[in-house]
Amino acid sequence: MDISDWRKKIDELDEQIVQLISKRAEAAKAIGELKRETQLPVYEPGREQAVFNHVRAVNPGPLSDADLLDIYERLIDVMRALQRRDA
Repeated sequence: MDISDWRKKIDELDEQIVQLISKRAEAAKAIGELKRETQLPVYEPGREQAVFNHVRAVNPGPLSDADLLDIYERLIDVMRALQRRDA
């Protein structure tokens, strides 16, 4: 494949990633609503650590665990903000 083929592949993958992030956001919003109803805090460090552990466990590479966790830390920050914003 040449560079334009790889870029097309990346564009297709980005579309899938956006769809998955949107689905994750929908789930986070639903969890945020349940947290409000049950008066649970939005920030749950234990749950976030469990997510990080799970992501590390299923990481096939080529990203290092540290690189993948950098991405997930930001993703979780955005999801947490979404839960707070919809409060």
